[in-house]
Amino acid sequence: MMMSSFETYPKIPRLYRECIITEKIDGTNAQVVIPEDPNEPLLVGSRNRWITPGKTTDNYGFAQFVYDNEAMIRRLGPGKHFGEWWGCGIARTYELTERRWWLFRTDKPLPEGLPSNIGQVPVLFRGEYNDGCVSYALSVLRARGSYAAPEYMKPEGIILFHRTTGTLTKVTLDGDGREKPKSRGPQDLPPDKE
Repeated sequence: MMMSSFETYPKIPRLYRECIITEKIDGTNAQVVIPEDPNEPLLVGSRNRWITPGKTTDNYGFAQFVYDNEAMIRRLGPGKHFGEWWGCGIARTYELTERRWWLFRTDKPLPEGLPSNIGQVPVLFRGEYNDGCVSYALSVLRARGSYAAPEYMKPEGIILFHRTTGTLTKVTLDGDGREKPKSRGPQDLPPDKE
């Protein structure tokens, strides 16, 4: 019999650890890569590809926005900067007349001197994950509306970042893409053991 190579079973992370819940903004994914060398060009991307200004090569004008504001955007510092490009003419629009790029990073404040339409996604909860934090964040959005666009009462939902696992999950307010659960009654319970 041939011996199979041994495979270790991964350690299972604990659920009740730090998480951050932010408002999920309905726009289009947008990223900028700022190289270490200030003489190298910025890279601008959507969720799936690199983009450049132009009618067929841009993503709702994001690349043009970055190139028009390159000196200020470089203040974010070297690295990959992911966010959501949202507002006028994109997805929900949030009844805005302008477009905004809000970064997903929530660990430190943004530097001074950025264009006024660059921000950070609003944090709704930060702390140890618990059985009510998701319900709490969703209920706040339902009652108050969007934190990203005050007075807009149809926010999309939330993003939960679990720090221990490094994973992101989302919940939307519109039913979350699921069918409504069927009502359950006594007929749905498992039979009693004899």
